[in-house]
Amino acid sequence: MKTSAEIIIIGAGPGGLACAKKLAENGRDVLVLERKDRIGPKICAGGITWNGLLCHVPEELLERTFYDQYIFSNLQHIRLREKKPMVATINRKNLGRWMARAAKHAGATLTIGSTVKKITNRNILVKGPDGNVHDISYRYLIGADGATSMVRRFLGIPTKKMGIGINYIIDEQYQKMEWHLNSKLFGSGYGWIFPHRQTLSIGAFTDQRNLSAAVLKKRLLTWAKTRGYDLSGKKAAAALVNSDFQGCFFNNIYLIGDAAGLASGLTGEGIYPAIISGEAVAKKIIDPAYPADEIFAMKKKQQQHYKVIQLAAKYPLLSSLLMEWLVVLLRIKILDFHILEMAE
Repeated sequence: MKTSAEIIIIGAGPGGLACAKKLAENGRDVLVLERKDRIGPKICAGGITWNGLLCHVPEELLERTFYDQYIFSNLQHIRLREKKPMVATINRKNLGRWMARAAKHAGATLTIGSTVKKITNRNILVKGPDGNVHDISYRYLIGADGATSMVRRFLGIPTKKMGIGINYIIDEQYQKMEWHLNSKLFGSGYGWIFPHRQTLSIGAFTDQRNLSAAVLKKRLLTWAKTRGYDLSGKKAAAALVNSDFQGCFFNNIYLIGDAAGLASGLTGEGIYPAIISGEAVAKKIIDPAYPADEIFAMKKKQQQHYKVIQLAAKYPLLSSLLMEWLVVLLRIKILDFHILEMAE
């Protein structure tokens, strides 16, 4: 374990690895610390969009590609189709391995099984894979450590806007990618059926202030049965999604992705914001004059998404009407499906 590094990145998710690669390519000394014993696996439906990442990752990483999106509300059912793929599914483990190889090839140092115990303004204490606690100094510290970020807590930044997603993976193949805007069950959130190569992701996402995890799981199981899937007895996985963005740049400390609160509170989309913010933070360190306009563009998109959540929370009886109106606008093409993406 190194005793010092110019730049320490806590978290080897897509954001941390994208940041590490960009920095290392520009000759910076980068150490990435990951508490898990493997890079890549994460609770995630695995959807990526055309305007986001779909056209920027190798084709072999894509599990399934979809030109059609099937959207269901309480009263409607529509199919949207485009000439280019609208959404693809990706395996997070494979994505992580691919990004880790690229970061290492660029010159970054990656250490797994390393848990940060304490953070100060100039150093961190890390329990390494050898079981010992190491004191490592840094010039720049980057928090890429997810929705419950330790770096964010060190900076004293509260988190109030949090979503929760519950996901089941079953060994079954399916042809359609489905979004279910069932406001009676999920409020401003939705249920999903996302096919992968050999498996199927079935889950639900909503604002944590609307439903508890226990209630969301119960409703997800009820809804899944109506789609022909009995998930009782199967293992569920849950994850928090931070959409409480309050900045990325804090002197020599930075936040990216979920740690920064850049995920969409409406859809839970987080891979694209993580990678884009990771690259933007790297560019900012390389050139302090870099404006990082892409982060503020995502902030604007996030605020648009949050307005829907606010309306649904303030007027629960109108939540169903809002969802029906959204589907109508998508059907008659006044609204583009891509407005639901975090990418421009």
